[in-house]
Amino acid sequence: MQALGRAAARDGDCYLAGGATAVLIGWRSTPIDVDLRLEPEQDEVLRALPRLKEELTINVELASPADFMPLPRAWRERSPLVEREGRLSFRHFDLYSQALAKLQRGHARDLEDVGEMLARGLVETAPLRACFEEIEPDLYRFPAVDPAGFRRRLEEFLV
Repeated sequence: MQALGRAAARDGDCYLAGGATAVLIGWRSTPIDVDLRLEPEQDEVLRALPRLKEELTINVELASPADFMPLPRAWRERSPLVEREGRLSFRHFDLYSQALAKLQRGHARDLEDVGEMLARGLVETAPLRACFEEIEPDLYRFPAVDPAGFRRRLEEFLV
C-alpha cells in the first residue's frame, strides 16, 4: 500500500478485495493473490504493479466484484477505509458485493470466506439478501452468471 500510494500522482481510491480483505481483517494469514480496483486508474500506479509483484512475490490482479456481476447501489459508501497512503485511500471493496461475488462463484474457499464474513458480523443475512434482490434484474448483463443457480446458492447458504 505504501509503494502504490507513493506511485499515485493524484488522489484516488484503491479498492481491495478477496484475499487482501481476508488477510487485513484477519481470517486468513496469507492471500493467494491481491485483487484491486483503482478509481480512477492511474498509469503511474499501474506501472508500479509489475515491480511490486516481483518484489513481494505475490500475484496482483486488477479484479473486483464489478467484473463478475452488477453492483448494488451504495457499494462505495459501504467500502470501509483501511488507510490512506500518499495520494491513495485504500478501502475494502463493499463486503456485501464481495460476499455475493464469492457466492456466485461458489468455490469451497469462497464459501468459507462468506461464512467468516457472517460469523464476524461483517455482513448480515437480511441486507445480503436485499443486495442480491437489487442486482438480480441486471444479472442478464453477465452471461456467465446463472441467475437461478446464483439465487439457489444464496438461499442454501443462508439457511
